[in-house]
Amino acid sequence: MLYYLFDYLDKQFDFFGAGVFKYISFRAGIAAAISLLITIIFGKALINFLKKKQVGEEIRELGLEGQSAKKGTPTMGGLIIIAAILIPTLLLAKLDNVYVILLVTATVWMGLIGFLDDYIKVFKKDKKGLAGRFKIVGQVGLGLIVGFSLYFSDSVVVRKVDPTIQTISADGTAVRNYEDIKSTKTTVPFFKNNELDYKKILPFLGDDYTWITYVLAVVIIITAVSNGANMTDGIDGLAAGSAGIIAITIGIFAYLSGRVDFSNYLNIMYIPNLSELVLFCTAFVGACLGFLWYNAYPAQVFMGDTGSLTLG
Repeated sequence: MLYYLFDYLDKQFDFFGAGVFKYISFRAGIAAAISLLITIIFGKALINFLKKKQVGEEIRELGLEGQSAKKGTPTMGGLIIIAAILIPTLLLAKLDNVYVILLVTATVWMGLIGFLDDYIKVFKKDKKGLAGRFKIVGQVGLGLIVGFSLYFSDSVVVRKVDPTIQTISADGTAVRNYEDIKSTKTTVPFFKNNELDYKKILPFLGDDYTWITYVLAVVIIITAVSNGANMTDGIDGLAAGSAGIIAITIGIFAYLSGRVDFSNYLNIMYIPNLSELVLFCTAFVGACLGFLWYNAYPAQVFMGDTGSLTLG
């Protein structure tokens, strides 16, 4: 929202300082600060509210020392993580960016599944929570949405540079020809050119049905990672700390792959508009760090499935 406001002010009125919002590094830094402040400032209020409503955690028996003392610790703290991610993203990101749209959709989608699971556990007094089959259906549904969007959207492309150099006769400046193409390749170490082509996984499907392999891979990744994060959330600060480190790494990769100069220098795929994900990642990191203020040992609040499924 603010991006479009300041872009308008810059173009129409040459508003002083408005142009700085064009830089992803500036907006990403502001997003991290806002998300961190949201979790730290409003986290305590959420904890007090959850205590008042007696929204306590039923501890999984892991045989850890002092585990029984954590019984009754407020849960569903993932609500503040979701808010801390979405608010700066909606304020500062380019909301017409397909990657931002998909990440916001995934955050809300998984947050709702996790919230429903926690609600059943806490208010319906059912320790099993939401049935596993319904969680899987929700995760697979999100995977299908993300997979089809990435494969068929015209906005999701890879920029391929033609090695042929064309010289402009006017001033003699050499430029490289390039074209934006749809690609089923992804960057994976230990493969030739660090690229894995999904169409080569099941070559008998042919080019017309490569989308089956691609979408299936996205579904498996989303389902596996979200459940993995959910399983990690058993020790104070483990899930939030791990997720924060991962988000930093993903943010670095997104920034490098979204910059034509860095991607060419490092010989990695250049994906136009991908650098906008850096803002989401910094908001994500800020939310995790702020939540760790209350979730590190001894935990004052647990994120619950509301947070763990969302982080995944």
